[in-house]
This record gives sequence, structure tokens and C-alpha cells, in this order.
Amino acid sequence: MKLASLKGGRDGRLAVVSHDLAWCVEAQPIVATLQAALDDWAAYEPQLRALAVSLETGGAPRRRFHEHDAASPLPRAYQWADGSAYVNHVQLVRRARGAETPASFWTEPLMYQGGSDGFLGPRDPIPLADPAWGCDLEGEVAVIVGDVPQGADRQTALAAVRLVMLANDVSLRNLIPEELGKGFGFFQSKPASAFSPVAVTPDELEGWRDGKLHGALEMELNGTELGCADAGVDMTFDFGTLIAHAARTRALSAGTIVGSGTVSNRGDDGGPGRPVAEGGVGYSCLAELRTVETLAYGAPRTGFLKAGDRVRIEMRDGRRHSIFGAIEQDVADS
Repeated sequence: MKLASLKGGRDGRLAVVSHDLAWCVEAQPIVATLQAALDDWAAYEPQLRALAVSLETGGAPRRRFHEHDAASPLPRAYQWADGSAYVNHVQLVRRARGAETPASFWTEPLMYQGGSDGFLGPRDPIPLADPAWGCDLEGEVAVIVGDVPQGADRQTALAAVRLVMLANDVSLRNLIPEELGKGFGFFQSKPASAFSPVAVTPDELEGWRDGKLHGALEMELNGTELGCADAGVDMTFDFGTLIAHAARTRALSAGTIVGSGTVSNRGDDGGPGRPVAEGGVGYSCLAELRTVETLAYGAPRTGFLKAGDRVRIEMRDGRRHSIFGAIEQDVADS
């Protein structure tokens, strides 16, 4: 089942979307918003699935689904907890700012709490007030969970996954070192994120196995391929582990979003990997590319995002059909 939130009101209007992303039907007769559906998933999921079947068979009064009409599946959420499950990415960005990677990073997930009171839509511009802040895109996989009890084990946590989607976790790289240096974590360096037009139940994802989504995460910058790393490869901590980590000392409420962190693959030699133009799978953020350029040339050759740049994030199935729709955003002066 594929769900979207059409723009309208702070929490959008829940819609069921066809498998091919061509059609949709609003769920208003059943439930008005995705958050309301998540709050009583046991009651609403069967009704939404029945509506999805009716949509696919032509029994529901459908309309064309346009991705630019969609907000993020949850336009705002009770909680946004972003992990860093790809330790290769952690090593590279820490190396860029001269920081070592502690051994514990391989055994216990990193996680920060991001702002969740408002997300950008998948086709909304990325507002950038100052290019000197070093604006970066970050391609991720994210899940939306139902209620998770405090102290849940991995299997319980994994069973709570309701929906899967893609994310662009926007980062202001040049603000990060000073913020982290204060020892209190991210805040100004993590502005509003965006999520894919559609969120999908795990049973509909052919690449969903053992708490990981396998498949190439296609990253483009200004029409040029930036990366195609496989989200199921080199993921040190699966989503069951990430969710259980988040729930260690607190219960998670239905509608909590948990992110994977930037998808990142090591190279064939175990190193940081090569750009797409050199036969590698490239990168899901500019910070990694800039680190590799610094290692190769002594300084980065690629700048951070600026007004007028366009980023695109997408994942396709085995038939090359878009699974979640595309995050496609222009950078704009704010």
C-alpha cells in the first residue's frame, strides 16, 4: 500500500496512491490524515488496504496523482530521530573535519533528534539565507513507526515499522563543527528536511529484507548523477536496531520518524569509494565527495549547494519504476 499527504492544512489530506503512482483517491471518508491513521493503525489499516484494492481495480473514484501536489507524508511529526547507520559516511565526514572515529561507533548507533514541527514538501524549494553556511543534501531511507514501548528489543521494534520513505536531510556543513564543539549537538546546522511524495508499507517493497531496504538510491545534482549507492549494503545498523536504540529509555509514539542517516557504500578496496564518473557508486551527499576530492587533490573541487541548484533523490524497482516518487528541490534564496 502506498500513502501520500496532499497539500492542504498543516497535516495534509491523506490519500491512497496506486502502485504505479499514476492515480490516487483521498481517504477522507475513512480517516483524514496520516497521523490519525497511525494513531489507530489496527482499525484503519484494513480499511485503507481495501481502498487501495478498489483504486487498483477501478472501483474507487480516482484522480491523477501529481507529485508536486504532495506534502511530505507526515507534513509535521511528533518526533524525528535520525540515525547514522552507515559508518563509512561517519568516517568520511569526521575525517573532513579532522576528527577520529571512536571504535564504539561500530557497535552502538549514533542518533540525533531533528526538528519535526514542519517538513519541506518533496518539491518545495530548499531555503538558503547564506551560501557560506555550506548547504548540503543527504539522501536517506526513513521509516514511520507505530507505538514502540520503552525497552523494546530489535524484533519488537522492527514489527512497529508501518511505512518506509526516502529523505533529504538538509545539512549546513559549515555550522556543524562549531555547534558540535559546544558539546550539545545539532540545532541550527539541521534545518527542515524533506521526504518522498509517497510512503510505502514494507510488504510492498521487494527490497525490504531484515530491516534494510535494498536498492540503489539515485542522487542527482543539476541533472548529473551524484550517486547510486545501495541502501542495503554497508548499513551497519538495521532499522530494528535503530528503533530499539531510540526506545531504550523512552517509549516512541505512533508517527515517530526514524532515519537511516546518509546512505554510503565503501569502495571495492574497502576505501571511501569512487565517483560515478570513475566507475564507482558515488555519494549521497556533497561532504563525502569533497572529502574524497581532498584526499586525491589536496582540496575539495566541488562547492556546496547554491541558489539555482537542483537536487533529485529517487529509488526504482527491478522494472525501473519509481517506488516512492522523487524528491526534487531547487535551492532558493530565503
